[in-house]
Amino acid sequence: MLGIVPAAGAGNRIQPLACSKELLPVGSWHDGLIERPRAVSEYLVERMVLAGARRICFVITPQKADIVAYYGAWAGGADAFYVVQPEPDGLCGAIFRALPFVDDDEEVVVGLPDTVWFPEDGLSLLEPDPLSFLLFPVEQPELFDAVITDERGWIMEMEVRQPAPRSSFVWGAFKARGRTLRALHTIYCERDRSDVSLGTLINAYLARGHRARGVHGGHAFADAGTLCGYRQAMQLVSRQQKQANTRSRVAQLVAR
Repeated sequence: MLGIVPAAGAGNRIQPLACSKELLPVGSWHDGLIERPRAVSEYLVERMVLAGARRICFVITPQKADIVAYYGAWAGGADAFYVVQPEPDGLCGAIFRALPFVDDDEEVVVGLPDTVWFPEDGLSLLEPDPLSFLLFPVEQPELFDAVITDERGWIMEMEVRQPAPRSSFVWGAFKARGRTLRALHTIYCERDRSDVSLGTLINAYLARGHRARGVHGGHAFADAGTLCGYRQAMQLVSRQQKQANTRSRVAQLVAR
């Protein structure tokens, strides 16, 4: 399985920064007895590896060499490599930069490296056939790609940053086969590479008779790409850590 991390965005919504937005510290981890800050993109990498990814492809611009320095050749237990996109060209353009390294039958997971979401094993709920998206309830779906599904979970439409979307669920990650990514790329090229958002491309994909499933398996989602969202991501991680500590203490008491 290959994990694609589209990290070529300029991060204009949260500038100025002294580092790539994907390296913003959110929460922490323990290196032995030492507590260290954790980059926001590590949450996505962790979830990809947990789902079975053995290779992680970071798509970056030349200005984002700090991501290479941070991860090197090893990301969360998987081999890491890098594809350079000359200039930011939207999410679709970044994802498709990884296509030369994807086999048709290979499973691929894609997520957004400036987001934090739970549960950690959410990607395990997805199937590559057909293309499937992990969905999360949010308070402001108008800021994202709101996903409308039927009663069986088939995606009917994605409403891209609409002022009054018909769904409060947005996508946070997806899984597909390499051949499905190539089919999406073909449509992307036929549409003159005009799809900046993945949502508009998926709508075109569905209009051609293809199918995609939405899995309502996510329960918490924060986008750290804005200052407000960054605060929400910090709060979300803190809340989840407190809950984990409480469960651990309860388990210890029961074990006694």
